[in-house]
Amino acid sequence: MCEEILTGLLFWPRHAYSAVMAIQREITVKLANSPGALARVAQVLGAERINMLALAVDPSGALRLVVDNPLHAASLLREQHYQVDERDVLYTTMPNEPGALGRALKTLADSGINVDYAYASGIDRLPLVGVVIGVPDASKASYATGM
Repeated sequence: MCEEILTGLLFWPRHAYSAVMAIQREITVKLANSPGALARVAQVLGAERINMLALAVDPSGALRLVVDNPLHAASLLREQHYQVDERDVLYTTMPNEPGALGRALKTLADSGINVDYAYASGIDRLPLVGVVIGVPDASKASYATGM
């Protein structure tokens, strides 16, 4: 079944795509700068069947996560004595092609929305990229852009 999905994605018509930005809850956890710190968080979440949809770690050790069950993930990480912060972000998928991110970001800029940060991941030769965009007010940004 997984092969069928991937094969279908390879031939998915890019021109039919319209960006939809959903509001998702992002979790930020401060990690120690030590071997295994990220692995421990991944294991804690994985043991509870929480899927990480996107993540980024900055040089200061701030781990930003978008997961499929943010309420459970935040609670679980707090139980494990992690310092957890939460905020709403924009989460979208877009075509994995030159210019797609620029078009989405221009829509935000044209609506007067500042981007605090963004992170993304795609797989070469597959048509979609998942993108997380941190903005000052995700609800306002979603409303202003009509996405």
